[in-house]
Amino acid sequence: MMIWEVRKTRGVLLGFAVSVTLLAGCTVGPNYRGAPAVPGEDAQTFVRAPSTGLAPTPAPSQWWTSLNDPQLNALIETAIAHNPNLQSAQARLRQSREQLLQQRTKALPSVSVAAAAVRTREPDLSILQSSSSSSTQDGQQASTSGGHGRGPVQLYTADFDASWELDLFGGIRRATESASAQADAVEADFADAQVSLAAEVAQAYIGLRDQQQRLVLANQSTELAQKTLVLVQQRRERGVAADADVERQTTQVENTRATLIPLDEQITESLDQLAVLTGQAPGALDAQLSKPAALPGLPATVPIDDPATLLKQRPDIRAAERRLASSNAQIGQHTADLFPKVTLLGFLGTSGISPADLSRKSALTWAGVPYLQWNVFDFGRTKSSIRQAEAGRDEAAANYTQTVLAALQDANNALSRYGHQRESVQRMTQIEASANRSEALMHQRYSAGASSLIDLMDVQRTQFSAQQNLVEGQADLLKDYVSLQKSLGLGWR
Repeated sequence: MMIWEVRKTRGVLLGFAVSVTLLAGCTVGPNYRGAPAVPGEDAQTFVRAPSTGLAPTPAPSQWWTSLNDPQLNALIETAIAHNPNLQSAQARLRQSREQLLQQRTKALPSVSVAAAAVRTREPDLSILQSSSSSSTQDGQQASTSGGHGRGPVQLYTADFDASWELDLFGGIRRATESASAQADAVEADFADAQVSLAAEVAQAYIGLRDQQQRLVLANQSTELAQKTLVLVQQRRERGVAADADVERQTTQVENTRATLIPLDEQITESLDQLAVLTGQAPGALDAQLSKPAALPGLPATVPIDDPATLLKQRPDIRAAERRLASSNAQIGQHTADLFPKVTLLGFLGTSGISPADLSRKSALTWAGVPYLQWNVFDFGRTKSSIRQAEAGRDEAAANYTQTVLAALQDANNALSRYGHQRESVQRMTQIEASANRSEALMHQRYSAGASSLIDLMDVQRTQFSAQQNLVEGQADLLKDYVSLQKSLGLGWR
């Protein structure tokens, strides 16, 4: 009889499991159809791209290597390895991946194991009398019985508990889909942090070299102004120059010297900024970078793809798209709460008064129960959660559109600035070349006795000014180049 009952129960459970398996293919909620279309994303070219200096070829991710500066390469590599902000972003990425793994385990059965060994002693209840009995009688009876209870009792148990929530309507699958998209978004955030870090290191390094070059030229200009002041003072002593000429030249010397102080301060700030960006204490790079060096060399042409490629490689756009997918999956996750939940509960245990009894069939106990739970009357809470998820999806879609438009604007503005600064540097180069020629001609006149030393120094001062302007312009062009690479989403691995 017992065997028939067990077989009957197994048949019912098997039929139930088959029915559940057929229902498990149902997944409620909207399927993700991709991000919405954004105006300008399918353009073949950028509207603000300059007509020259660009190459329609894929750009390298490690764009800084095209500047041919080993020191810059080493700084960026060190920053990627040791920057605290990047390490924090990497830790968030690990957290999101573990959360995804934790969510995936919810679709699997949960099994727990318990075991116990109990040793106890029972009291002898025969010595208990009514409260009206005398203490003497109690003592005699206790003496007669010996006052001893039953011997020690031992009990051993071992059991397995299992539960498995059947994902009939895809609530768990939607939650896993949302967690997976969220993990992808955090991974894109990590890539975006790499992009920003590489650009920030390059900007600081270019600023340092620019400040050092201009400080060298400013010192030379100060020396020249001081020599001119000595000559003017000599001319005044001979009665050729007036006191006003001396004061005017003294003012020129002091103004030139005044430019040295902020440049020194900027160099110190740049050194400390680079040290912190690379995960080091301020001053750690002084010995390595304090010696002035030339600016990195700008490539002749800049490789750049079309806007469609930009949308694929910019990490912030990928992060916004993945968060949209996550928000869409949350709608189905909450929709599944409208339907019943079924959990399979199982128990298998054994017990006995000795360890050997645990292996006996007669000590075996088992149970299998399908547990149905359906929150029928929740007064609209579930539907409200669904509407909130739908609003969150719409917000994520709007954020995605805004991110794409901002990225297109960023890239077009960077291209425009780079093109205009490139033209400006070309003019500064011509001005500097003209100043060099003027200085050479004036030097010839001075050697021939046709002009004075003061005239030569005036021309040389103009030459120094043109050189300083050119160095600053070249540095700005390099910074615009870095901004352009950042706007294209380059610099992550």
